[in-house]
Amino acid sequence: MTRLERIYRIDQMLQDRGIVPRDIFLETLEVSLATFKRDLEYMRDRFNAPVEWDRDAGGYRFSHNPKAAGPRYQLPGLWFDQQEATALATMRHLLESLDQGALLGPHIEPLMARIDAILGTGDMSSRELRKRIKVIGLHSRKTDSGFFSDVGYALLQRRQIEIRYYARSRDETSERRVSPQRLVHYQANWYLDGYCHLKKGLRTFALDGISRLQIRDDRAVEIAVRELDEHLAAGYGIFSGKTIQKARLRFSAERARWVSAESWHGQQKGAFEPDGRYLLEVPYSDDRELLLDILRHGGHVEVLSPPQLRRKVAQAHLDGASLNR
Repeated sequence: MTRLERIYRIDQMLQDRGIVPRDIFLETLEVSLATFKRDLEYMRDRFNAPVEWDRDAGGYRFSHNPKAAGPRYQLPGLWFDQQEATALATMRHLLESLDQGALLGPHIEPLMARIDAILGTGDMSSRELRKRIKVIGLHSRKTDSGFFSDVGYALLQRRQIEIRYYARSRDETSERRVSPQRLVHYQANWYLDGYCHLKKGLRTFALDGISRLQIRDDRAVEIAVRELDEHLAAGYGIFSGKTIQKARLRFSAERARWVSAESWHGQQKGAFEPDGRYLLEVPYSDDRELLLDILRHGGHVEVLSPPQLRRKVAQAHLDGASLNR
């Protein structure tokens, strides 16, 4: 029985019986007197439990003194052992590392305060975990936290938004009315999947491309999750669509040691060749991100098909070489 399980049992016994002799506690909990006293101190220190010894009644009880801390005493509604609390504290640190706590932070703080109390101040405290775990957000772009909160509010309240949006791919700014569908954190950046009323279809918007946002009273258009996945998640990367092609890539034996363990897409197919090289097949509809991922492997990857993707990769290598002359 863990400490938290014992504390719960102590609380339950006091609530049910009113007065509980010390020997009954020791027999039920199967612990020594020293451990039981430490549990009581933990309840008083961490959870403000008004547990006192009643000499006349010969047992422990909750204090009835109106000046005592009883009214403020409340055990957490969720129970975790130390390993579970440590995992949750680690998740909280990872969430904070996304640097967008304005939406989720206020909602998880009360829970995390209780978890911090459970972990205490020892080697596995939340403070120690934050010192020992570091998250590096490579290629992340700064997003205005106010826009993030507004998008999150509109998303949860199912409201339309009006935005001024800058599309880097076209170097173009436009005014859009959007029905938010879901937020996506992808490759260290935040995106909004939404129904664009201007284009009359599903689109993906980078949150850092929003320079103005207004929440409308209009109800957001609802798109089924299945339709979202078919349109936006079927192809490779964040830029997807319904027209799907398949890229066949061959990696060198050296690079295969890494690529064979990577997940490029949920429907990818891969196989080793006899000489150690690795064949990877991934579906895609928009090649922008796929090109970047292929090019980062330099001469260690060959595009086998389709021909247009092969030509684009070859031209990108030529353009890069000409810039260095």
